[in-house]
Amino acid sequence: METGEAAAIERARAGDRDAFRVLVEQHSRTVFRVAYRMTGNEQDAEDIVQETFLKAYRQMHNFDGRAKFVTWITRIAANCSLDLLRARQRRGEAVEADEGRLSSPHVSPEQEAASREVRVRLQAALARLSPAERAAFVMRHYEGAGVDEIARVLAKPAGATRHCIFRAVTKLREALEPFVSAAQACGGTEA
Repeated sequence: METGEAAAIERARAGDRDAFRVLVEQHSRTVFRVAYRMTGNEQDAEDIVQETFLKAYRQMHNFDGRAKFVTWITRIAANCSLDLLRARQRRGEAVEADEGRLSSPHVSPEQEAASREVRVRLQAALARLSPAERAAFVMRHYEGAGVDEIARVLAKPAGATRHCIFRAVTKLREALEPFVSAAQACGGTEA
């Protein structure tokens, strides 16, 4: 942990709002990225960022430094995202995924269209996973979290967490396989 971050954490734990604002500025992109990948929706991700930092501010006294601050805040973001996904699942609501908003001026229109198609299909496939499978997949394959950390977030044993990750990968492969096969048959992008 950097000295500046450590000092900001200690001041924030003592109630210094300016110090907490520094932590928000340092980690808001990471929190947004996790929330967006889990929900697939920019507005939901922005709401989760706010909820995450509000919860973190209220619970700063519980941060004991055993984990890195980024790990702690990411865990809160993942739990907020899981809560949203589970609530929607209980209400029978579909997850509304954005079609992908990132574009590059160095990419041809054909490449951009193919990339957009992959993002849309991936988001649709992720939306069909259970909230726990989606969270486990995102945390493992996008954020690089270890099985033990994911298990703590999901409140599952490590073995069940590994199985959850395996199920997610299997379901995503099955969902995306027709697209990958068609693209390869047409001489399109490689998987």
